[in-house]
Amino acid sequence: MQPEADSPQQMAASATETVAETADVISNNAIEQAFKAKKSDVQVSGKGVVIKLLNPDNKGSRHQKFLVRINAQQVLLFAHNVDLAPEVPLQAGDEITFHGEYVYNPKGGVIHWTHHAPQGDHIAGWILHDGKKYQ
Repeated sequence: MQPEADSPQQMAASATETVAETADVISNNAIEQAFKAKKSDVQVSGKGVVIKLLNPDNKGSRHQKFLVRINAQQVLLFAHNVDLAPEVPLQAGDEITFHGEYVYNPKGGVIHWTHHAPQGDHIAGWILHDGKKYQ
């Protein structure tokens, strides 16, 4: 007799628990190093606090935009594609954990690709907020 397969709900809950567990060990070191070295197109994971919600960008692919402070000196602009992933219900002061692609700019940098890759041609990213993964 074969063991029962997990239901989709059980697998989703397990994935969320795994992401939540790793959220405690994620650091911003790779982002800080990429900023200092002025590197772009770097896959990173990190965490920070939302400090400001910006107007969405509705030209072309729609993007939710917001600013996240990751340390005393660095703020990141997030461009989260809401045509490919659900909008994240954020407020200033919320903590998030994330995985995406870092692009350097002198203001701190931009994080994008915080969503699944529908063509499978890029590493999938995500945003974890209040225990829910937005991808």
